[in-house]
Amino acid sequence: MATGGFVRRAGFLLLILAAPSPGLARDPDGDDDDAATLDRVQVVATRLRRVSAFDTPASLSIVQVDGRESGAGGLSGLLGGVPGLLARDRQNHAQDMQISLRGFGARSTFGVRGLRLFADGIPATMPDGQGQVSHFALAGAERIEVLRGPFSALYGNSSGGVIQIFSAAGEAPTSGRVQAGIDGGVDRELAASLRGMAGNVDYAVSGEGFATQGWRDHSAARRRWFNAKLGDTLPGGGRVQLVVNHFDAPDAQDPLGLTWAQVRADPRGASPVARLFDTRKSADQDQVGLVYEQPLDRGHALHATTYFGRRRVEQYLSVPVQAQANPLNSGGVVDLDGSYGGVDLRWSWRGSIAGRELDVTLGANGDRQRQRRRGYENFAGDQLGVRGALRRNERNVAANFDQYAQAWWRFAPRWSLLAGVRHSRMRFDARDAYITAVNPDDSGTVTYSETTPVGGVTFAPNDRLRVYLSASRGFETPTLGELGYRADGGAGLAFDLKPAVSRNVEIGGKWRDGRGAFLEAALFRADTDDELAVARNVGGRSSYRNVGRARRQGFELSTGLPFGNRWNLAFAYTWLDAGFRDSFPICTSAGCANPSVLVDAGTRIPGTARRQYDVRLGRRSGDWEATLEASGVGSMTVNDAGTAHAPGYGLLGIEFAREWRFDGQTLHGFARVDNLLDQAHVGSVIVNEGNGRYFEPGRGRSLQLGLRWQWTAQDDR
Repeated sequence: MATGGFVRRAGFLLLILAAPSPGLARDPDGDDDDAATLDRVQVVATRLRRVSAFDTPASLSIVQVDGRESGAGGLSGLLGGVPGLLARDRQNHAQDMQISLRGFGARSTFGVRGLRLFADGIPATMPDGQGQVSHFALAGAERIEVLRGPFSALYGNSSGGVIQIFSAAGEAPTSGRVQAGIDGGVDRELAASLRGMAGNVDYAVSGEGFATQGWRDHSAARRRWFNAKLGDTLPGGGRVQLVVNHFDAPDAQDPLGLTWAQVRADPRGASPVARLFDTRKSADQDQVGLVYEQPLDRGHALHATTYFGRRRVEQYLSVPVQAQANPLNSGGVVDLDGSYGGVDLRWSWRGSIAGRELDVTLGANGDRQRQRRRGYENFAGDQLGVRGALRRNERNVAANFDQYAQAWWRFAPRWSLLAGVRHSRMRFDARDAYITAVNPDDSGTVTYSETTPVGGVTFAPNDRLRVYLSASRGFETPTLGELGYRADGGAGLAFDLKPAVSRNVEIGGKWRDGRGAFLEAALFRADTDDELAVARNVGGRSSYRNVGRARRQGFELSTGLPFGNRWNLAFAYTWLDAGFRDSFPICTSAGCANPSVLVDAGTRIPGTARRQYDVRLGRRSGDWEATLEASGVGSMTVNDAGTAHAPGYGLLGIEFAREWRFDGQTLHGFARVDNLLDQAHVGSVIVNEGNGRYFEPGRGRSLQLGLRWQWTAQDDR
């Protein structure tokens, strides 16, 4: 899309938003409700107290979770209606969900990369940029916020987008919930939550257990979550909040990806080497966080967050025994034990300048991630899939210290400005304790620093319409895993790697009425220098390089239209053009030491789809509710060369639910069919998988049944 094309599309977007919507644009009585009253949930994306989601010059979606069925895929089912967001269910609980936002994070082969993740204000993305959503506890969740575009840069390193989950707060009267469900005879789930108050202390506690025998072969798993949030009101309107989280997932089987021939032969099968090496993963995590807020005189306020956690991972891979004969190979068993923690302190002031509203925030935060990484052979003698001899032993530290400033100013009756700047300093340190005559010392230290400004202006033609323009500079450092080995085979960290730096711009608009109808649209572009990609794979070591320029640009549209009191239509659409702008050489065979195959400029970034959509039509009549859903994702390339593709697909789903109410209690029953037409499709992909096993088939038709019992203590009313 040339610059002229971007401008023309921006003008077209403004015409769409300015045009009246028949039957929706005006209240029949002529009243014009204040759009701010529509924001019943206070969003925290900008860290500014007075800025509503409607007035933020950015694409911001709020997904209500409380009491909603997620359908197949759990979190991916809840996020399906967010434009620009691709959350793909892998049917593999040994790997974290595959998530990308506007093409950022698409290259990740495991975990979530290039995005910032938070759970109740506590980072789920480590300082090096690697994150996971496995410990997101949905049983007690209230909402999820998804921030896209330039203002994601307010969160520092690897913030191509921001996803935050918030658990519900306790309140009187005391209430509880128990839910059980089965899905296709494969998955079983049991969850419970309790919310209430004891004096000034509010509490919300939830627990959940999940077990599956696996839709694919060799994919059985168990997961357990516990989440507790306790809050207390302090003198002067202050508040302190304690958050405790536990996650446990022992021995989740890993079916691995399939080649295209294997997908066509048996999409429910596992790769033969998955059974040969009994590939599996165990993970557990515990964390605790404390949040303190205190308003002061004359509009001043203080906010402090501190947290600490520990995460342990053991994973058995399918690395061939003969490959481990190379003295540089780190083995086929990963043993990772790490701790993390951090502090965020900020001061804010709410007042006015020149008679106009002004909000200002100044803050700083520091995070530290320490991990001990050991590797072992995945065999002992002739027995495969067991822990063998030590092949790797190192201690890694990633730490950041950031300072930031943000301000929002309504400088005219219909105009407001939101601006900020952040300075980040990242330090990576590795200490190698496995050194032999043929395995050199890989210790080293490298430091990165970057300043990321961001700004946006919002125009309000009337109380129901906002039009905005925003721009920023963002960056993404290599992760600890990407820094671990040099492309030239030498010892030490990959000191030649540079952060990928992006320039982001977005123009968009938002329209709402007083009865729940809304329309949001955005055009965006992100130009990146020094994009990161795989350089070579030798001896079990993957090394990376900067490959030049890349561009991610596109269009998003989302709308919600209620029709009377019974019908509601929601629609989300994304068009994304993500590609490399420079050519670069790559390796295309296992063990390749010298990249020789040229990727042409204009090749699509793997793991991105040009088009995706989600449509939901719901009807409620008395105690009955029905929802029809349709979703689709276009084809995507799965390797840098663009020579292999996963075909696009479209899926249908339907859900029926009924409620019975009696004496302060509610029984909610639901039945849901996902993939109604039993469409064969690739649910997710493993980008640049070295053995050509790129594809993870999606689930066929499945029936989900569930019951939820809710009660409210009558003596608290």
